[in-house]
Amino acid sequence: MAASKEKLRFAGIGVRNMGWKDVSTIGSHPQVEMVAFCDVDSRHFDYAEKKWPGRPKFSDYREMFDQLDGKIDAVNVTVPDHSHAVITAEALRRGLHVYCQKPLTHTVWEARQIAALAKKHGNVTRMGNQIHSEPQYRMAKLIIQNEKKIGKVKEVHTWISAMGHGRAGLLDPPESSDPVPPELDWDQWIGPAPFSEYGGEKVYHPFSWRDWQNYGSGSIGDNGCHLLDPLYTALNLTDPISIKSEHSGLNDHVWPARETIEYLYPGTEYTESDTLKITWYDGGLRPKIKLAGVPAMDSLLQPASLIVGTEGHLLLPHWGTPKLYPEADFAGYELPDPGPAHHWHDWVDACLAGNPDISDNFAYAGPLTEAVQLGNVAVHFPGETLQWDAASLSVTNLPEANQYLTKTYRKGWELSLD
Repeated sequence: MAASKEKLRFAGIGVRNMGWKDVSTIGSHPQVEMVAFCDVDSRHFDYAEKKWPGRPKFSDYREMFDQLDGKIDAVNVTVPDHSHAVITAEALRRGLHVYCQKPLTHTVWEARQIAALAKKHGNVTRMGNQIHSEPQYRMAKLIIQNEKKIGKVKEVHTWISAMGHGRAGLLDPPESSDPVPPELDWDQWIGPAPFSEYGGEKVYHPFSWRDWQNYGSGSIGDNGCHLLDPLYTALNLTDPISIKSEHSGLNDHVWPARETIEYLYPGTEYTESDTLKITWYDGGLRPKIKLAGVPAMDSLLQPASLIVGTEGHLLLPHWGTPKLYPEADFAGYELPDPGPAHHWHDWVDACLAGNPDISDNFAYAGPLTEAVQLGNVAVHFPGETLQWDAASLSVTNLPEANQYLTKTYRKGWELSLD
């Protein structure tokens, strides 16, 4: 990859909502040159046009890549989950640096392929779980690894109120469709997924797509790459050994409203035993445990993880200040300062320097996303323990689960890995 550029020529793919956060923050770096914008809904270009008037605009990222070949260095991919891999793969194959929103991909298999493709081409990559660079989550590594304040980790409980479905208020696709707005390129929005009728603005686009198995990844897909991230960094986790789910119900279209997903990981030097159980709860569920010196689970902040140690316990809220229990044991303890970091600008700096070895790159985000999406494989088999062999990318004890590691791509939208 080209290194030591004075300017990073950047094109935004997905420019409203979280897309605008990504584009505007990346674009605020003084060495970013905004080149073009791509979004399937032309109504989304208003902010971009006001801030960077006159830039070319596209609904098809492939047309943008072809027309501006050699004029783009880097892109963000901030679109619904089902299109992450096909867009990211095309960008990587063309030698572009990529900032892709979480989860990195829609399936386990895609995560493995995208990480391999980034390694092959040497692109500078980063996943958009931006709290990875915030001090709250980086403190956990210092507390556990450097200062060893809670001893060895025995187990972890992670919870969030977000439901797997409920945004659209639907369990099945609508039988009829409202007219597609003229500003929306619906075929591009569908991309590699099985074709569905538009349905109206409350069904899929712009806000409710996460509910649907064909387009989103439910609560754990939306939030797992955030909440499990500091556990990976603080505990040096590798691939899970097994995954087991229980949930409130599943059909062929939407994700469960409420889930409990148990992951079993190999132990590390920071764990008490040779395995570590991490339990995920969503839809408002909480762990039913009692620990001396820790308030009742229902009174603790959410979303959060409770890391249970042999010498103390660490509550790690999402976007909140970490807290150690029992409080009396840590009176006067000052949390460590992990120093400054900027998730978007540090990626830009790495692109300019041609340095792919940054934290939260696809070599890291790929395995994290695999684990998150394995939770969504497990929900198809509630009560079953899925034995996972990462080396062969397969569930070894339940062959029928392996069909959910990947998906069928719509003709003309196959994932190209050349």
